[in-house]
Amino acid sequence: MKMFKRFAATALCTAMVVSGFSYVQHVNAGPPSHSNAKVENVIFMIPDGYSASYATNYRIYKGEDTVLDSMLVGMMKTNSADNWVTDSAAAGTAMATGSKTNNGMVSVSPEGEILETVLEAASDAGKSTGLVATSTITHATPAVFGSHVESRGSEADIALQLINDVDVMLGGGKSNFLPKEENGNQAERNLVEEAKSNGYQFVETKEELLAMNGKQNKVLGLFADGGMAPELDRDHTEEPSLADMTTAALHSLSNNKKGFFLMVEGSQIDWAGHAHDAAWAMKDSEAFEMAVEEALEFAKKDGKTLVVVAGDHDTGGMSVGGYDEYLSKVDILRNVEATGDFMARELNEDRSNARDIVSQYANIELTEDEEARIQSAAVNQTAMTINQIISERAYVGWTSKAHTGVDVPLYAYGPQSDLFNGLLDNTDLPNRIAEAMKLEFGK
Repeated sequence: MKMFKRFAATALCTAMVVSGFSYVQHVNAGPPSHSNAKVENVIFMIPDGYSASYATNYRIYKGEDTVLDSMLVGMMKTNSADNWVTDSAAAGTAMATGSKTNNGMVSVSPEGEILETVLEAASDAGKSTGLVATSTITHATPAVFGSHVESRGSEADIALQLINDVDVMLGGGKSNFLPKEENGNQAERNLVEEAKSNGYQFVETKEELLAMNGKQNKVLGLFADGGMAPELDRDHTEEPSLADMTTAALHSLSNNKKGFFLMVEGSQIDWAGHAHDAAWAMKDSEAFEMAVEEALEFAKKDGKTLVVVAGDHDTGGMSVGGYDEYLSKVDILRNVEATGDFMARELNEDRSNARDIVSQYANIELTEDEEARIQSAAVNQTAMTINQIISERAYVGWTSKAHTGVDVPLYAYGPQSDLFNGLLDNTDLPNRIAEAMKLEFGK
């Protein structure tokens, strides 16, 4: 029943800023540790859609080298079983199980056979497990670590498998845990109430999350009915940041003396790439790096924690520079205060306020041509048009509204981090994580 290959790694990259609910205000990771010390804990962090171009643009955006720059150990191949260009379900399956599958499938083989995940192997070894994401917690990447379905769209079924099998779950997707009579997607069962009955602490706001004392061994946090808000728009909500959720998960999971496995996904870097929203991509990269900073500080203090950071694929074919110019002005994205989607929703019916809205939220004065482009765009293309104009101003190019098949950077820190050196396949990573943790996996 187990069909695994060796797993690999993906990339992330970039810097870290200040986090309120934190172990530290700033971390300089320094050179990664390559010791052979015992690994009790693994924090596997996936910036969805993050490739080398995102890493470079983020470095320019930040204005200095990023914390993860010093942790670069290799590159990772990303293709799925049936395509050179993967989707997140197939990429995540490779990164969770060590086996390739077809696009759209969640931790099952192309023939539908269940594939064991490294999270499940950690749980079988008595370790605590956790999933953190800014998407729905039942979305493709978190789903591959704790569920098995033939279609990534079966999120209600994924919720049924995750509940009670993963100790800490923090993200969006509350509707997938509620019955239809409460506007949810479950036929009858209320998985939130079931979780409470089975010892989970349930939270649904940032305030409730930050109020926890860290003594809870099981936590279910569902902060939005669907995906959580983009980091650019989060101040308009009661949602925690990715760093807040990461720190809360570490507090709870570290209660287990046998160790833990935690997966943290920066989900919306990918969503920004699909939307060609360069400012959203950079702001969520920053939020992801703040979460990485929390993980690194925990690992430095603990000494038995391996941190692996790897994107699952590139999204959008982002470029550094473009439009037939030898220029990059990514720094102007620091002045953008909302997503293109948010700005599009603020337009009036005839879009006569386009100039004012873009000036207010993007600090860009539109030309007459740019204003006309927004006013003439199809309704479902208004946000994309705003994003394209901002990308052109920043000289950030795009080649696709989908994913691309380029290799992505791989980062690691802590004991056994040298296992991830070099050019790896995405199937290598879970096996090397299991090797570092001495788990029975893939045998």
